[in-house]
Amino acid sequence: MSWLKAEEKGFVWNRNHETLRVQAWGTDSVRVRITCEPDFTDSVQALIAPCACPVTVTVGETEGKLVNGRLTVNVSDRGVIRFFMDEAAEPVLEEDLFPEHVAVPIRRRFVAREGGLYRIEQRFKAYPGERLYGLGQHTDVGLNLKGSVIDLDQRNTQVCIPFLLSSRGYGLLWNMPSVGQVELSENRTRWVAESAREIDYWFTVGPAPADILAHYADATGHAPMLPEFAAGFWQCKLRYQNQEELLTVAREHKRLGLPLSVIVVDFFHWAMMGDWGFDPKCWPDPAAMVKELRELGVELMVSVWPSINPDHPEFNTLTQKGFVVRTDRGLPAETSFMDTYNPGKVYIHYYDSTHPEARAHLWSKLRENYYKFGIRVFWLDACEPEFPHRDYGLLRYHLGNGETVTNLYPFLHEQGVYEGLKQEGEKEIITLCRSAWAGSQRFGVALWSGDISSTFPTLQRQLRAGLNVGLSGLPWWTTDIGGFTGGKAEDPSFRELLVRWFQYGAFCPLFRLHGFRMPYGDKTGAPNEVWSYGDEVYKILRDYLFLRERLRPYIMEQMEKAHKKGLPPMRPLFVDFTDPVCATIDDQYLFGPDLLVAPVVEEGVRQRKVYLPAGTTWRNAWTDESHAGGQWIEVAAPLEQIPLFLRGKTKLPIRAT
Repeated sequence: MSWLKAEEKGFVWNRNHETLRVQAWGTDSVRVRITCEPDFTDSVQALIAPCACPVTVTVGETEGKLVNGRLTVNVSDRGVIRFFMDEAAEPVLEEDLFPEHVAVPIRRRFVAREGGLYRIEQRFKAYPGERLYGLGQHTDVGLNLKGSVIDLDQRNTQVCIPFLLSSRGYGLLWNMPSVGQVELSENRTRWVAESAREIDYWFTVGPAPADILAHYADATGHAPMLPEFAAGFWQCKLRYQNQEELLTVAREHKRLGLPLSVIVVDFFHWAMMGDWGFDPKCWPDPAAMVKELRELGVELMVSVWPSINPDHPEFNTLTQKGFVVRTDRGLPAETSFMDTYNPGKVYIHYYDSTHPEARAHLWSKLRENYYKFGIRVFWLDACEPEFPHRDYGLLRYHLGNGETVTNLYPFLHEQGVYEGLKQEGEKEIITLCRSAWAGSQRFGVALWSGDISSTFPTLQRQLRAGLNVGLSGLPWWTTDIGGFTGGKAEDPSFRELLVRWFQYGAFCPLFRLHGFRMPYGDKTGAPNEVWSYGDEVYKILRDYLFLRERLRPYIMEQMEKAHKKGLPPMRPLFVDFTDPVCATIDDQYLFGPDLLVAPVVEEGVRQRKVYLPAGTTWRNAWTDESHAGGQWIEVAAPLEQIPLFLRGKTKLPIRAT
């Protein structure tokens, strides 16, 4: 009896109440689904419809074989999956059998829960020397994630994008929004979903990381072209308290002749959470504000929180309509925070982004209260959503239990705003977000690294986190330059940190100053503009503002590559170079193919070692001194300079003429 059956673009294996389906899903790629239920669900989650590709499917008594370009997938009569590239003798990845019983190969584990849900485990073999990257943003691990245990959930500063890129030449998207873990140990890789109906993952191969990232972009959606204005400098602080204060800062930028592309209205510009609009006492004429800023060449970005105060007049109506996240049991789904009308704490609730009508309701508010004034750039803050207890099983969304679907919250929230802007005819869309999921890039999402502290160790962690975000399919990323909280404007140590962070920020995909500077005021911090830290710091920051402006044509070229090919502009050295030393470097990176950036991330450092990849020559962008690749060199790094090297004969306007 055959356990395998061919079908269009794939085959199905069925045995002992377990069904496995393998389908071609884009160039050199497949989608794998496994269920113990009678049939599969229809949801594609992060994936979009696959492009057409020639596929060969062969089904015999003991094996099913699918060949899609460079990828070959074998499934044995016992349902064991193996993936090969270019028909090599050894697989790039294969399932790891559970050791419970040698006679019965247990490939996956489904532990039944209520409502047709399961706790699911999927194991793959581990390989000596394999390096693993991606998985979103995790600041407590290195660039190479091998040996780490990663929680698959959304938190402030920690972002779940369950795409893994391997040095063995494959990429794997765990296409499941369930809360869980992935364990990247020495003896196996184990994916765990705490509550799901089926296993669903997408797999691809490629001879180089750029090929894998291109396949991933095809499968989950390409980022749109970055709007031209977004490549410039973004000024932001916690917080501008009123319209005149914000306009005064923008006017001062222009009076000083400083570049400024975006300025930000942060939180508590509303009268109460759930207004999704300006407090008229502090922001009396948004249309006039937007008009003046546009005349200055500046876009206005406005913070939008997905939360609502239970004292808000519309709260009960939204709850009755099912537009608010609720609980399956126990206390209401709420978070202790503060609001503008109350000096103490309140218990805020979250709208349910998994409900399409709730998303439409939110957009109707944004359109009426912001967009009609000309505001087209939104900051989707606190969009995990972040519940302090992190007991996701208590939560109930429109799409299901929290353990099953909660990782989709930011993705669907971003989709709602993106589709609203598209319906209004907007063609250039960028939205700054604190969280994301696989495929968020297709909604114009720019991720920032959350509420981080103002320390040099934090700056060090940002380098690795940002590089892994790019390898997770999101090419637009940034940090709060200087860190979010703890920086004291008069402190010489903080001023040095700010300079080094600002230099690094000038070579990030987005260039944005933000922070909650000491001393704190009423829900706001001390001044945070580039002129707020003394003349010496101001001169250095001013120079990097103009350096960024000179590089904008080069940056937009890299953004076009990101849009078309899924290649992040900020990436580890090993993406472009096969030089084995490059795989060990996590404190340097390429900004596009021709500019090597080596940030200074330790206090008091005025020189550092830099590795120059083999296969080309490199020229110090500050001194014009040329060096052969394939060597470490000692580089001067005075406070006013970040070490930069140009590849080969590349010419970029690093120095002012």
